Amino acid sequence: MKKLALSLMVVALTGSWQIASAGDVVGKVTLQGTPPPEKAIAFDDTCSSLHPTVTTTRHYVVGKNHGLANVFVYISKGLEGKKFTPPSTAAEITQEGCMYNPYVLGVMVGQVLKFKNSDPLMHNVHALPAVDGNQEFNFAQPNQGDVNDTKWTASITKPEVLVKIKCEVHAWMFCYVGVQDNPFFAVTDKDGQFKISDLPAGDYTLTAYHLKATSKSGVSRQITVGSGPVTADFTLEVPAPK
Repeated sequence: MKKLALSLMVVALTGSWQIASAGDVVGKVTLQGTPPPEKAIAFDDTCSSLHPTVTTTRHYVVGKNHGLANVFVYISKGLEGKKFTPPSTAAEITQEGCMYNPYVLGVMVGQVLKFKNSDPLMHNVHALPAVDGNQEFNFAQPNQGDVNDTKWTASITKPEVLVKIKCEVHAWMFCYVGVQDNPFFAVTDKDGQFKISDLPAGDYTLTAYHLKATSKSGVSRQITVGSGPVTADFTLEVPAPK
């Protein structure tokens, strides 16, 4: 029995190390306050046929214990002058059910971002960057299965939080992409959890940005990465009505 208990303890500890090890920053973003109700999306007849139930906007996606999804968390200071190679694996945004998925995504400068039309109807991808040096682009994807993997890397060459993307065919379709020149960023999951892996030892500013619950500069806190994992939680507030 003692051997079994010891074995279970070793497995449990091994699992925890896999979840968070030295250089990892883990945390949760919690929403304080009651957000306004999401609005039902007024699909056209074609897109309505793809949604048997009511689909709403995604302004505040709140999960377990008030965890807030779709928060872009990133290192905003502390990596100046360092160079990082973008991943060889492409990221992807799909147009499915007349919605962009994911709603918020993070990529590195130079990383391939594919846009895929998974619907049997025309969609459109119109990027509206705000940072000098990043170029607006706009193209149609008329057929199911269409993929474009060239426009993004050719046009978006500077860090930006966040690049807005819209569909000119369907007015309700939006998504947002956080672009960084390093790999140390994350998007919170449905329960507000995030993890940034393998951050080198040092002092940093960690920033959380949400489209509705923060200003454009986000909310920041200082962290120090040393010999063990760092826990960094954020609490964001629903803004007062204007």
